[in-house]
Amino acid sequence: MTISTTDTSLIIWPAMGCGTWAWGNKLLWGYQPAMNGELERVFRECVAAGITFFDTGDSYGTGRLQGQSEKLLGQFSQAYEGLNQDKICLATKLAPYPWRLTPQAMVGAGMASQQRLQRPIDLVQLHWSTANYAPWQEQPLLKGLVQLCQRGHAKALGLSNFGPKRLQKAYDFCQNEGVSIVSLQVQYSLLSTDPVSKLGLKELCEQLGIKLIAYSPLTLGLLTGKYGPQGPFPPGIRGLLFRRLLPKIQPLLDTLQAIAREREKTMAQVALNWCICQGTMPIPGAKNCQQVQDNLGALGWQLDRGEMDELNNQAAALPQTMVQNIFQSR
Repeated sequence: MTISTTDTSLIIWPAMGCGTWAWGNKLLWGYQPAMNGELERVFRECVAAGITFFDTGDSYGTGRLQGQSEKLLGQFSQAYEGLNQDKICLATKLAPYPWRLTPQAMVGAGMASQQRLQRPIDLVQLHWSTANYAPWQEQPLLKGLVQLCQRGHAKALGLSNFGPKRLQKAYDFCQNEGVSIVSLQVQYSLLSTDPVSKLGLKELCEQLGIKLIAYSPLTLGLLTGKYGPQGPFPPGIRGLLFRRLLPKIQPLLDTLQAIAREREKTMAQVALNWCICQGTMPIPGAKNCQQVQDNLGALGWQLDRGEMDELNNQAAALPQTMVQNIFQSR
């Protein structure tokens, strides 16, 4: 009989977390170091309000800023003193880069992340499955993550962008190594329901006792109501994507807006509450305190069955959903 070296009770799962992809990313999110003061205020406001789970990755941060998100979280968590300080959970994802081929490579990556975070990793995750292009690479990397847990450098182990078939294989392998997989995050929102609904992932996660985390729950901002078919559009890649998708998703946005108006909520709050009602923990990003307050408005209430049915029907009727992650496995 194998005994798990991972105590799942060490991870505190709030109703909602905070994603930090934008904290260091110039290309997509326009990050500048001058934003750091506001980002620390975001961190402090989140923790004080009970949003204590922060998701990052060793690849977050463009160019010379690679790892910047982890560095900022490390600085902010070390400096923070206040409500919920003992509940802070820093979760990072290690990328299965082509040059990371051995368990030792993954252990080294984890140690580097731990140094940037200035503390042991609360939840270490494999950033994506390599099943679509190099399935043989995956098992040695999982072994490296297991070793990080066994040596006390990480408290718990999770995955990202795994479908049910690959998840079951990874789960069985890690169990045999003595460590349980406690979480899985996938791209999930009203505009990206396929990874969960079509693959049967939710049922498997429930069966295995795995926490399902929804990343990009506002679909890069498409579900916030800030953007219309005629603009204005965000700059760069997001703007190109929005120009293509917004005209096609207007019926869903209209329904979202109607429910938000009736509930006296924002569209973003309704979209996040939908994720929570679906049994997932959404991890929306926040770059300023106004966005934190908007995200917080998704908590403390629930959409009713009729509203859920309306949103689900509109989502199912869309001619095209959000572009899917190319690394999402089956």
